[in-house]
This record gives sequence, C-alpha cells and structure tokens, in this order.
Amino acid sequence: MTETHRSDHDVVVVGARCAGAATAMLLARMGHDVVVVDKAHLPTDTLSTHGIARGGVVQLARWGLLDEVLAAGAPAVKKVTFQANGESMTRRIKERGGVDHLLAPRRYILDGLLSTAAARSGADLRTGVTATGVLRSKAGRVSGLTARTADGDELVLSARFVVGADGRHSRMAGHFGAATEDAFTPRSASFYTYVEAPGWDAFEFHVGPDAFAGVFPTNDGQACVWLCRPTAAMSVLRTAGTGRAEALLTMLEEVAPDLGRRARAGRVTAPVRGAIDLPNYLRSPYGPGWALVGDAGYHRDPITGHGITDAFRDAELLATALDQSLCDREAEADGLAAYGRTRDTAVREIFDLTRALTEYPETGRFVALQIQLSEALEREADFLAALPKSPEVIESAA
Repeated sequence: MTETHRSDHDVVVVGARCAGAATAMLLARMGHDVVVVDKAHLPTDTLSTHGIARGGVVQLARWGLLDEVLAAGAPAVKKVTFQANGESMTRRIKERGGVDHLLAPRRYILDGLLSTAAARSGADLRTGVTATGVLRSKAGRVSGLTARTADGDELVLSARFVVGADGRHSRMAGHFGAATEDAFTPRSASFYTYVEAPGWDAFEFHVGPDAFAGVFPTNDGQACVWLCRPTAAMSVLRTAGTGRAEALLTMLEEVAPDLGRRARAGRVTAPVRGAIDLPNYLRSPYGPGWALVGDAGYHRDPITGHGITDAFRDAELLATALDQSLCDREAEADGLAAYGRTRDTAVREIFDLTRALTEYPETGRFVALQIQLSEALEREADFLAALPKSPEVIESAA
C-alpha cells in the first residue's frame, strides 16, 4: 500500500551531485535543516569530462575535502601542455589561491565524496527519490516539494526554500517557471573515452583546424581523452557504432597527431561517450521560495570545460544567500538578488567566450580566445580563494 510521509525543513535540494551536494553540505554546516534528494542511487557515473580548473580545486581545499579527493586516487596534476600550429608549450602550475595543481577525479568518486560530506555535515540524504512537483502557498510562493520513493511511497516535504540542482534537463526549472535570460545552441560536438597508458601527467590542450582535443589525467593511471569539433565534422564518429573507439583514435591522429599517437599506443578502457549541439543557456536563478544552482541554472558547451567549478562557486554563493534569508526574513530579497547578480557577473565572460569558441575560428583567433579564458579562470580562482571558509573547516583548524 502506498503511504504518504510529510515533514518540514528549512531547505530541500533536488539533485545530489556537484552543485546539489555542495549546496546541502554548506547549508548543513551553517546549522540548517536540509534534505537533499536524488533519483539515482549514488555513487554513479554521469556524462562529464570532469576536468577541474584551479577555482574548483580552491573550493575543495577551502571546504576541507581536497585531501579526500586526492586520497581516493585522483592525481594532482601540476603541468599544463598547450599545442597549436606545430608548437608545444608546457608550464608548471604555480601556487596561486592556495593551490598548485589541477584535478580530474572520476565523477562517481567525486559525487560520492560530496554527497557523503553533505550527510556527514548533517544533511538528510535520500537517494532513489524522484521529485514530482512543488507546493505553493496561496500567494504563489514555492513552499515545498512532492516526491516519490523507489518503493512508491509519496513524500510531501515542506520547506522555506526548494533548490533545483537537477542538471541540464532540470524539471525543477520548469516547475518553478524559471525564465531563460540568454541562450544559444552551437553546432558543436564533444566525444571522449578513457585511455590507460604511462605518462599521462599534464592537462593537455591541442588546437587544430576545426578541432580542439585534450587530456585530463584521472584515477587508476587512466586519462579522459576528449575531442571537440563542429558537428558536421564528427559525422564519421557519430555513425561508427561499435567502431567508435577506432573512429575517435583515427580522428585524433588526423587533428592532433602527437596526442593521437599516444592514445593509440595505450589501451582504451571505456566506450566512447559524448553529445552534440548542447543547449547553452542562462536561466533566472531564483524566485519566491526557490533557486537554481549548477547546470539547472546555467549550462554551456564543454569546449570551455568549467562546469564543476561553476557548480562549486554557485553552491557557495547560493548557500550564503539562503543562510542570510533563513536567519532574517527581511534579508531574503537582498540576499537572493546578490546571488543572482554575482552569478551573472561570474558567468558572463566565459559564456561569451564559449559562444565564440564554438564557432571554431581560425587557429590564431582560437588560441587568443583560449588565453583570454585562462586569464578569466585565474581571476575567478583568486575571487574564490578570498571567500571565508565554511564553519566546519574553521572549527577543525582551530
């Protein structure tokens, strides 16, 4: 027999991956009653090339989680190689913002660590739970969530705020009625696989005519090897069926010969995955009783590969705003407005760079845009490093 379970909370978060788990963890550390639900039974993998720029590593360090990620086997990557026009440059990552390396942990490991950290901080983590709708007050304010468990029971979770962190296909954005502020759909495709081989010790970026390829070293001596190209140039790979791995290696040899040769010499350990013509959008991030965070509120093409850091940054901005609102109802309007303004300012330059890069301009222009992107990411890392540490980290350091 189906049962209905009712409960009251400060915040309900829908989605327990990077954005949702981080938001729930931070709010729980601030002393709030938080429930986080996810339809998946974590940890599981998800579509992601999972390279974490310096800003994301800064966040993990500030939250006291970096050592756990490293202990789980993700290598600390201290070099970046950039290759274009037959020339290659490798530089070491200098200490900045308190960190001197990049990371690319597998998502099932990273998401598992974050959801565990949220539960350890006091959040009520419920997996195998599918959100079905929202509750609203007579005035129209979102006042909770309805959901269904894997066993078929109904949940009615009343809350001061409901946060949608349910990714690119966010149903919560639709339930909230979140408006789209900006959007474009590039004709760009990205595919990746995992290759086991010795010598994966740097983040690599290879620019070729109508092509951008790279390497993110990850767990177990493997690397995520990826390729971005205009959709029309990917037709052979898209239609290769069971021969996709061979098609990807062949295409890499054509557009990035050095990378293709090394990938060919290694052992492909996973099926080729990818996506084409992904929507790029900026949605309104908040409204009465609700907010969006992570890909639910903002998404862009993988060519600028910065989604995890976006999720971490916005989780902290939102948690700070919700904390202010929960502690002082009069502060809600100003706090959430500040969240929206800061998020929009943070994403604007990289959103515009993504639009320009997915047009695959000639190599010189592509390289110039990449340099601009790198500078923007370093400025963001400095901004994130200057934020105050969360309460639990401050206590452990005392």
